[in-house]
Amino acid sequence: MEIRVNPTRMEFNRLKGRLKMAQRGHKLLKDKRDELMRVFLKLVRENKELRTNVEKELSRSFANFLLASAVMSGETLEEAIMYPKAAVKVDVKTKNVMSVHVPQITNLEDKDTEGDATPYGFANTSGELDSSIDTLAKVLPHLIHLAELEKAVYLLADEIDKTRRRVNALEHVLIPQLQHTIKYISMKLDENERGALVRLMKIKDIVRGDKK
Repeated sequence: MEIRVNPTRMEFNRLKGRLKMAQRGHKLLKDKRDELMRVFLKLVRENKELRTNVEKELSRSFANFLLASAVMSGETLEEAIMYPKAAVKVDVKTKNVMSVHVPQITNLEDKDTEGDATPYGFANTSGELDSSIDTLAKVLPHLIHLAELEKAVYLLADEIDKTRRRVNALEHVLIPQLQHTIKYISMKLDENERGALVRLMKIKDIVRGDKK
C-alpha cells in the first residue's frame, strides 16, 4: 500500500521527520522485545524447575493419601479432613517488567500461617495421612509461587507477541513505505527543478533573440 501525498518540499520534510521517528520507535521496540525475551526465558527456566519439584511433591502427597484411604474407613477419612484449621496470608502486588504488570505474591513465610495444617487428632488416623497433609502444607507456598510464575510467563508471552507484530509492521511495512514515498518525492522535486531550469534557459534564449 502506497502513501499518497503531494510531492512538495513541505511534505518531503514532514515524511523525513516521520521516517526518523519510525526508525527510532523501531529500535526502541526491538530493544524492548529483546529484554522481554531475556526475562521471559529466565522465568520459563525457573517455572520448569519449580513445576517439576511441585509435581514431584504432589505425587508423593497423593500416593500417601491413597495409602491412607486404603487403611482407613471412608467415614473416618472424610471426618478427619472435613474442617481445615490452617490459613495462609498472602500479599498480592504487581511489579512492572518493561511496561508489563506481572503479579508478585509475597509474605508466604511460616509466620503468616495461622492454625495447624493437621485438622484432626492422631488417634484414629494413619501415618500416611499425616505425611500427605504435611507434604501439602510444605508445598503450598511453592504452588502459589508457581502460579505467580506461570501468570507472569503468560503475560510476557502476550506482550512479546504484540511487540513482535509492531516491530514487523514498522520494519516491513511503514518504514519501507516512507522510504519509497520520500524517494518518489525527491525524484519529483528534482524533476521539477530540472524542468524549471530548462524553462528559465529557454526564456533567456528568447530574450536574447529578441534583443538581437
